[in-house]
Amino acid sequence: MVLWTSGYVLTRSVSSCCSYIYPDIEAFGRENAATLNEIKQLKESGNDIELEKRLGSVNLKTFLEPFKTESDSNRIEFGTAGLRGKMEAGFSRMNGIPIPIALFPAFFILQTDLTIIQASQGLCRYILDNIHNSTTRGVVIGHDHRHNSSHWAELTAAVFISEGVKVYLLAGLVHTPMVPFSIKHLRACAGVMITASHNPKQDNGYKVYWENAVQIIAPHDEGIAKCIAENFEPRTWDVSGLKTSPLLVDQTAECIDEYFITLGNLCARREENRTATIKFVNTSMHGVSHPFVTRAFQQFGLAPFTPVQEQQDPDPEFPTVTFPNPEEKGALDLGIQTADRLGIAYVLAQDPDSDRFCAAEKSKDGKWTKFTGDQLGTIFGARILELYKLSGKPIENLALVASTVSSKMLEVMAKREGFKFVECLTGFKFIGNTALDLVAQGYEVPFGYEEAIGYMFGNDIRDKDGASATAIFAELAALLDAQGKTMSSFLTSLYDRYGYFETNNGYFICNEPSTIDAIFSRIRRYETTSHPSTRTYPSSIANILITQVTDLTKGCSWDSNREGGVPLLPLSSGHMIQFRAGQEGDERSPVRIVLTLRTSGTEPKIKYYLEGNGQNQKVVTRALKDVVKELGDKWLEANKHGLQHS
Repeated sequence: MVLWTSGYVLTRSVSSCCSYIYPDIEAFGRENAATLNEIKQLKESGNDIELEKRLGSVNLKTFLEPFKTESDSNRIEFGTAGLRGKMEAGFSRMNGIPIPIALFPAFFILQTDLTIIQASQGLCRYILDNIHNSTTRGVVIGHDHRHNSSHWAELTAAVFISEGVKVYLLAGLVHTPMVPFSIKHLRACAGVMITASHNPKQDNGYKVYWENAVQIIAPHDEGIAKCIAENFEPRTWDVSGLKTSPLLVDQTAECIDEYFITLGNLCARREENRTATIKFVNTSMHGVSHPFVTRAFQQFGLAPFTPVQEQQDPDPEFPTVTFPNPEEKGALDLGIQTADRLGIAYVLAQDPDSDRFCAAEKSKDGKWTKFTGDQLGTIFGARILELYKLSGKPIENLALVASTVSSKMLEVMAKREGFKFVECLTGFKFIGNTALDLVAQGYEVPFGYEEAIGYMFGNDIRDKDGASATAIFAELAALLDAQGKTMSSFLTSLYDRYGYFETNNGYFICNEPSTIDAIFSRIRRYETTSHPSTRTYPSSIANILITQVTDLTKGCSWDSNREGGVPLLPLSSGHMIQFRAGQEGDERSPVRIVLTLRTSGTEPKIKYYLEGNGQNQKVVTRALKDVVKELGDKWLEANKHGLQHS
């Protein structure tokens, strides 16, 4: 049957929730026939379940307005990470749907780029409403090499230009840190980076930065989402006149040059680096980092690295890796093979958009060690502390930042050395804003990190940067090599000074949200009590006494060690509880434990971040294994609920 709604023609069959009449694409359509065919094939194959996932239960009252019911909730959501998802047809994807554009005669233009246009229209409106002089200050837009990235960057630019906003469209492929740097350098009012970072090749994303050159946080995410919902109807998808618009400005070369000048300011041993004999292998993981890391090495005076040729050039298919993430098992295999062949002891790696960094080192016995994100964070933190001490500045002016699920080793270092350490929620949107808050209080914040191999250096970029991390790591490795040391021996010396720290992170897969809710509810009522409303979190784990519980879940917030039970950190939209166990100096508890449980916003997982520290490595390692076992067997009841452990 045919339904007439708000001047648009939409068709639905009585028997199926997702049935459409498709007009002649040759006569009425545009270049996005692939997406139309995708929807048609799903319909013709009778795959209504997948259609429902992609399109939802279309609101027939008004086709282009936000969905109002739970069954209509599978439109892709705009959050603090912007947008990210698979590049497929459908409301819930980084792609589009058939959009009706004429009342009579009825026909559709298939707009593959719908989610990008809608997001850009909403973002533009929010910026115009909330930032003074936004039209003249302009926005920065960049993109990586993924499928559709270049086109979607141009579409985003076209939307802003149609509203009279100046656009700095970065020419060519850039790494993600270039967008926040350019926002600050150009004094722009916001920025967009088209990338899905280290996600699989099927994905792409839309990352938004605010005028402070940091990823957006609340309330901006909610405000932008509201503006998107109020500007659903696409008004601009023609990019043919983009390059001739006087509002399109290209200052890419200037921004890149300035970026490397500021990166060069992070170098501490340029002259010594020029004579260093150490060698490195580097992999770009089929991403955009090669030219940026190459120039970073030049800025630091380091000899050129050897690239992994099979992964050197940008390739959106990522042909040599299952997941283009340096953390994934096997991702560094080609780099290690190259290093073994050439007798090189270090492999360096960035993720595809070059905002993350990873490294591996070969020991004298021929074994390779891939450093964890926390180990690298500790190494970098110690190096920054050493350089700050050498500067002669008061140590009490120094502050370092890490996410709450990252290692507590920087916290121990801060207590011992006298600088300030601050933890925040996971994500550089929080790390960057926390750093800016500390700067406003008079602190210097030269470093911040999260365990997911993201590292922030200096004062000019409050975001993670894989290129700067690579150069700083290589410089430190060169210094240690000149002293007859290795990165592993340097890390061991830190353990000797501050105690041994070891992490054991993982997750349990649970496909039922109601089960996840029940598991966390049980943890909050774990101990037997006559008062069902009383909080009774577990009192111990693996025979280690729990000393603090911090529940950062909205509606369940609690901090057992703070007056009134109000947590210091912001609350999480999903479940998130952190437990601290064991006390320093307590002989009955030679291991201190920090265990954080949280749900994933994008995957059906209960994630755990576990760290133990003490003086005896074997005791710490054994305690971590015992904690994981009790967590799965007793706290989460994995067998009862059929949870799959990573």
